[in-house]
Amino acid sequence: MVIDSRSFPTTTRGYRNLLDWAGTFGTITQAGVECTGSYGAALSRFLRAHGVTVTEVNQPDKAARRLRGKTDTIDAEAAACAVLSGRATATAKQGDGPAEALRLFRTAKTSAVKARTQAISQLRAALVTAHPDLCESLTGLSLPKLIRACLQLQLPDTPVDRAPAAAVFTVRLLAQHVRQLADETAEPAAHHHNAQATHSRTPQHLRSGTRHRRGSAHRDG
Repeated sequence: MVIDSRSFPTTTRGYRNLLDWAGTFGTITQAGVECTGSYGAALSRFLRAHGVTVTEVNQPDKAARRLRGKTDTIDAEAAACAVLSGRATATAKQGDGPAEALRLFRTAKTSAVKARTQAISQLRAALVTAHPDLCESLTGLSLPKLIRACLQLQLPDTPVDRAPAAAVFTVRLLAQHVRQLADETAEPAAHHHNAQATHSRTPQHLRSGTRHRRGSAHRDG
């Protein structure tokens, strides 16, 4: 049976208030939390740090949601029922070990790689419309040689607001950006490799999001 239900903000104080509130009904030894690898990760870590066993609860299936509706209160009650009935038995994701480190390093690397690819495309596009002399001097170079050549370019004597000078300024700036992003790509990659050496499993791609957590206190019988 449901004893009470209440909403708490997704902050450390909110989690503490949730635990204090739940404790007024008795000793809390186990809790069911949805998506412990994403928006439920912070709550899951907080509960474990306070001696509560956290069980991963799957989101209600679509048929059940159509019958009962979709609210945080209903989801919280469903999570509590899943734990009490024994239907939910999966151990919650830790979210603070090597797997989480791998996920974060991979996120940083992916972001840097995408930005570098975009900068390279912008550099090549700028060269296509540049003055023929500039374009021809850089045509046929491999990417590393192209970047080095662009970095060594000197601004012409013409005003910077004229196309030739603007083209040199732009390709040199983009080349600097590409080189910087290459360093940013290498740094998380090195950490990623070190983390993989100590953890053989590849982390799952997890959804992200925020919401208020809702607690539901249940009692058997």
